[in-house]
Amino acid sequence: MSLTSSTFRALRHHNYRLWAGADLVSITGTWMQVLGVNWLVLSMTGSATSVGLSLVMQALPTLLLGMWGGALADRLPSRPVVIAAQLAQAALAAVLAVLALTGVDSVLPIYAVALAGGVVSALGGPALGRFGAEVVPREDLPNAMALGSVINSAGRILGMSVAGVLLPITGQGGLFVANAFTFFAVIAAVAAMRPSEFHELEGAEREPGAIAAGLKYVLRTPWLLVMLALSLVLGSLGRNYQVTMAAMSAGPLQGGAGGYGLLSTVFAVGTVVGGIITASRPRLTMRLLLVSAFAISVLQALSGLLPTLPAFAAAMLPIAAGAILVDTTVSARAQLDSPDAMRGRVIAAVGMVGAASGAIGGPVLGLLSDTLGPRVALEAGGVACVVATLAAAAVLTRLARRPERAPALAQRPLETPGAPLRPALENA
Repeated sequence: MSLTSSTFRALRHHNYRLWAGADLVSITGTWMQVLGVNWLVLSMTGSATSVGLSLVMQALPTLLLGMWGGALADRLPSRPVVIAAQLAQAALAAVLAVLALTGVDSVLPIYAVALAGGVVSALGGPALGRFGAEVVPREDLPNAMALGSVINSAGRILGMSVAGVLLPITGQGGLFVANAFTFFAVIAAVAAMRPSEFHELEGAEREPGAIAAGLKYVLRTPWLLVMLALSLVLGSLGRNYQVTMAAMSAGPLQGGAGGYGLLSTVFAVGTVVGGIITASRPRLTMRLLLVSAFAISVLQALSGLLPTLPAFAAAMLPIAAGAILVDTTVSARAQLDSPDAMRGRVIAAVGMVGAASGAIGGPVLGLLSDTLGPRVALEAGGVACVVATLAAAAVLTRLARRPERAPALAQRPLETPGAPLRPALENA
């Protein structure tokens, strides 16, 4: 199989092509709304802290309700939940448009919409993840997830660019209206999919204690617990580059706003490169996860020593690419090596870790940058991530030598068609 066909093999499937196209449209609209909300709150309050609070409002429901959403995703059919979530998000975008166009003078209604959007994401996100796994066969899921990272990065760049052009013309209200319509692209794509080409996952039975069962599964599955713990450390101390890049540009690198824009662009390009590299991989293994995590952690620590803006920007490119590889591998392994009936709750656990990473890492790295300097923040965070990666490697290696601690893994086929049955912990 050629590199090109291997890299984009998920696009062979009709349903995934529809899903990928709709995803690009939806993500573009989402980032248009993100810029609009941030600018609206900032213009009303003049406070960056107020902008940060709106982000907390969106992330908090995932931490509190994520596992509930996972339990619903495991029990209910994915497609109706996905459509309901899209309709709810479209309605919330329309509410934001009304607030912006009528000149609301209080930030509280905007916070309320952000909180409601977070609730919809917490309850509907796991079903969205399950549905995304049903539009491709199991062996192509890692490739589809990697291409999803490329789409997410492209949609972010496109959305921010379009919003920058439209904002002076339409105002924030126009951005919110445009985003509301993008959710109907997802609904139309789902309606146009071929039912015969779905790869439906086994659902869970309706039973009391489904949320507790999901939490017990995570806590009693050592390889998953270790991987999520590593993801939490990497995501909090090694992934919040929006904080450290801004601090480095404004401080020791003396790049100012222009330098921060350059670093953000390079980082975005790196995420696209990382998604393509990840999509070209035939297998996403634990060894790949650990090697990538170690490499980007070392690079992070070294980046704090770089003297110039171009050198720092050059380091951001492989770090961003490696971060996508790590995130995609974590998501793929968590899903593929867990029971189908537990898939929604596992997706929810991964999402909760991601939300916690942002909530913890941003303030911690910001405090370190303010008190000890951004260079020390990068170096300390990088060293902590190196230590966490080495510890995870040691634990996973021990688990690989004790297959009785991970019996489910030994029964799970790898992504490559025709591959021998081996545990995902192989080569950890």
